[in-house]
Amino acid sequence: MLQNYFPILLFVVVGLLVGVGPLVLGWLLAPNRPDPEKLSPYECGFEAFEDARMKFDVRYYLIAILFILFDLEVAFLVPWAVVFKELGVYGFGVMLEFLTVLTLGFIYMWKKGALEWE
Repeated sequence: MLQNYFPILLFVVVGLLVGVGPLVLGWLLAPNRPDPEKLSPYECGFEAFEDARMKFDVRYYLIAILFILFDLEVAFLVPWAVVFKELGVYGFGVMLEFLTVLTLGFIYMWKKGALEWE
């Protein structure tokens, strides 16, 4: 009867090794030595460990949102390009309209200076 539960025990042991093993290994190899590059303000635009109520630059978030907006353009272009022959002239016109609106929005943001970091 106990041999029926062996696969479950093995599953739990392997799960613990996979889950806890890398944490213990990381703690043993590099205890309390954070890399200065890891603590640099690379992604968020400000120091990582400061007061939570500090003022921060909103331009980073604006650039990130604009990047996501224009990056999603590819999510529409790739499927359209795959079925381009089946869509015909109507599909071409719809995508041309989409790209026109997108390009006008990009030009507007460029003229307003939203892409300038200063």
